[in-house]
Formats: sequence, C-alpha cells, structure tokens
Amino acid sequence: MIKLRLKRFGKKREASYRIVAMNNLSRRDGRPLEELGYYNPRTDEVRLDVPGIVKRLQQGAQPTDTVRRILQKQNVFEQVSAKPAS
Repeated sequence: MIKLRLKRFGKKREASYRIVAMNNLSRRDGRPLEELGYYNPRTDEVRLDVPGIVKRLQQGAQPTDTVRRILQKQNVFEQVSAKPAS
C-alpha cells in the first residue's frame, strides 16, 4: 500500500519534513517513490505539489494522520472530490 507521509530532514532539533509517497513497509527516511511537498513545523511553512498529491490520492494512496491535517488546512481534499477519477 502506498502512504503519503513525512520524511524527516534537517539538523538536530531543527527538523523539517518532506511530504512523500512511499510504500508503507519502507523505513521513515528510506527512498520515496515521489516527493510531493515540504513542511516546516517551526515556521508553519507548507509547499505542496497539489496535482501530484491529487493524482496519488485518486490512485488510492492513504495519508497518515499528520499529513491528512496538513492537506485539510490547504484544502487539497476538495480538489480530489472535484476532479473525476481517471
């Protein structure tokens, strides 16, 4: 199963995260299938590849709880339901 989840990077105590599509059996910082965005919890900066995320969600990818909250704040799920499944 493909999951949309966070991949940690950055210095100690100054973590930032990439939002990635990965196989659910892969380790947290393993090689992703695709990088779809960026999240910095210290400044609440979020950059998303919305078309890529929408495509992955339509293919059946499941976001983790944290990623789901980030996507809801950015109104990504409204775009998923608006576009027809291919």
